[in-house]
Amino acid sequence: MTSFHSAFVLIGFNLGLIWLLMAAPLGTRTISVRRQTDRRPEELWDMTRPAGGLADWHPAVSSVRPIEGRSDRLELCYRDPDRSGQPIIRMLAIDRTGVTADGEFSCELRIVADSALDAGFWSGYREVRRIGPADRGAVIAIEQTDSYRGLGFLFYRYLILHREMEALERHLGGDRGKARGWLEHPLSQTALAALSTLMLWPFFGLDANGLMISVFLTLVIVGHELGHMVAFRAFGHRNTRMIFVPLLGGMAIGGRPYASRFEVATCALMGAGVSAFAVPILIAAHRAAADGPLPPPLAGPLLVFLLILSAFNLLNLLPMHRFDGGQVLRQLFAGQAMRALATFTVTSAIAWTGWRVGFSPTTVIAALSVFTLMSLIRMRRVKPRLELDPMTQQQRLLTGFGLCAALTIHAGGVIHACDRLFAPALF
Repeated sequence: MTSFHSAFVLIGFNLGLIWLLMAAPLGTRTISVRRQTDRRPEELWDMTRPAGGLADWHPAVSSVRPIEGRSDRLELCYRDPDRSGQPIIRMLAIDRTGVTADGEFSCELRIVADSALDAGFWSGYREVRRIGPADRGAVIAIEQTDSYRGLGFLFYRYLILHREMEALERHLGGDRGKARGWLEHPLSQTALAALSTLMLWPFFGLDANGLMISVFLTLVIVGHELGHMVAFRAFGHRNTRMIFVPLLGGMAIGGRPYASRFEVATCALMGAGVSAFAVPILIAAHRAAADGPLPPPLAGPLLVFLLILSAFNLLNLLPMHRFDGGQVLRQLFAGQAMRALATFTVTSAIAWTGWRVGFSPTTVIAALSVFTLMSLIRMRRVKPRLELDPMTQQQRLLTGFGLCAALTIHAGGVIHACDRLFAPALF
């Protein structure tokens, strides 16, 4: 299989995987977690019911306050901050609570208000907590029901529920410390990055060159996500983390919701923006290898790394729905006409770059069609409760110039590398 065919197989596989993780209509699903403890049901019920000692051990809830005059309402204060840096507040409705003749305690819950998210996000969410007697202690079961699109969010909910149970078990064992999630741990992310590198290797050929390309691509993805994390920190996010998804790339996650359109645009742009600083360094290093100060055998790998770096970030600036370029343009232009004009301009610039390095017009159009298909994949929308702060004119200019600079630098990097790696009109 040629590299050209391998690329199309990889893209097709990724399209299916993205759809499965982000857009597959799963309908209404219920996830549940059960644990058996050595505590009495009454004691465990007092710990886990929302109006009891939930805040003493729950990894996300810092305090619980009853609503005056509403015995069926509770206000939960979370440790995670909202867009202003204040703790997220959610109002919980207790629809039913009671105990059966067999000694099983239960309650049914739903969320009716959220200080960070629109109420529609929780419209289908239901939670049931049950605690029943067992041979040596009690069994606790927590069920959560909601409507899902994509396996990714379903897995996220299950992971959060599993962590809640682990926190309860640590509390029952006398451990009051806060354990870090295994998924965000640096060792876990390093292992996932290594796994992704090995899974990508066959697509580029099971030889030294294929492994080199796979390693370079993983490094480029890590550098791109680090750029997003730098932007999060610059906007005051106390916590940032990277989640590596084998074959698909990575995700940089901030510590709070976005507060303004300028923040959204800048954080999206900084993935390619920070990577752009490496382009002139790589060009200078290649010239140093070609002219003598650096070992000449480094010249080829440096050009390959430059090509992968610039091509990855340039394609990420395409004005598509799930790409950084689309995120930037949606914040820059509120009107459909100006957004369409900007979309056409950016797409034309990237298409011209492909034609300039030797791709035929048919290949360029086919590639754009594939990326357009990727942009049509819709995931569940997370709508904030409050509208984002609008951009000022100065912020629009700054973001626009930043987008133009990133496009120009990465297009130049692709052209520089291809002119030296490939003969004209090779593709």
